[in-house]
Amino acid sequence: MDLLKLAEEATTVAIGGHVRPDGDCVGSCLGLYNYLKENTKDKQIDVYLETVPASFSFLKNSDQVLTEAKQTMSYDLFIALDCGGRERLGFSEELFLSAKHTVNIDHHISNMGCGDVNYLRADASSASELVFELLDEEKLDEEIAKALYIGIIHDTGVFQYSNTSPATLQAASKLITFGFNFPEIIESTFYEKTFVQNQILGRSLLESILFMDGKCIAAVISKKMMDFYGVGGKDLDGIINQLRNTKGVECAIFLYELETLTYKVSMRSGGGVDVAKIAQLFGGGGHVRAAGCTMKGTPHDVINNLSAQIESQLK
Repeated sequence: MDLLKLAEEATTVAIGGHVRPDGDCVGSCLGLYNYLKENTKDKQIDVYLETVPASFSFLKNSDQVLTEAKQTMSYDLFIALDCGGRERLGFSEELFLSAKHTVNIDHHISNMGCGDVNYLRADASSASELVFELLDEEKLDEEIAKALYIGIIHDTGVFQYSNTSPATLQAASKLITFGFNFPEIIESTFYEKTFVQNQILGRSLLESILFMDGKCIAAVISKKMMDFYGVGGKDLDGIINQLRNTKGVECAIFLYELETLTYKVSMRSGGGVDVAKIAQLFGGGGHVRAAGCTMKGTPHDVINNLSAQIESQLK
């Protein structure tokens, strides 16, 4: 697939990513946006995302991200990145549906393909790695490389997760040749936490529960608790991974309350449980070792429903 050729054949181009954008979503979208802006002429190119987390605001053109749909706009081309399905686009889904031509680039195993053209690779570490594969390396610059590198490190846990492949490391090695300060980027966007983020992490660990003979751990953060600490959903990043790091745990579950009796669910597995299959049962998706969904009910109901599926797989 030649993304530059597709963009050159269009007059108006939109790029969109999933709701509650993470590092890979932001990195792939801004990396491609900057690439097309640098290498095309006389094109209207827009990028749509929910609010970009503050930790990524230093990326070039992050201030150009549109956080609401242009109601009267019908694009010639819409490129959806890091989305397991068009419904994951959130408010920009209507623009995807009205576009004349659509492309879906994604690495989620649950993605069945929602574009006219689909580039789907479940063995890839990230959407950013896939975007890198599709771009002409000679036409990259430091800012494009920086964005794609951020996407890769966030979806691989700085190359710790099993989705890291030789191709992933080769892509990262080529990107850092552009000269940006990659250790500082890793520290500031992946490891660094605010005081309240550390507090809510500590609270989650303190109140977590271990069950299923120590093979499963779960933690819940209520809306009331989030309001008390003054945090939002993005401030809870990393909690699920810390839960999964508990010795002997095969599967970790983390819930945070979106509204009364509605919870955002994240799951992580050590490999013995396919959490993507479980997430799909409840309307979500993801990867074998990392997946999520939104579920209704009390925390007890949600954890019981999930643990029943986890237990059946472990058996």
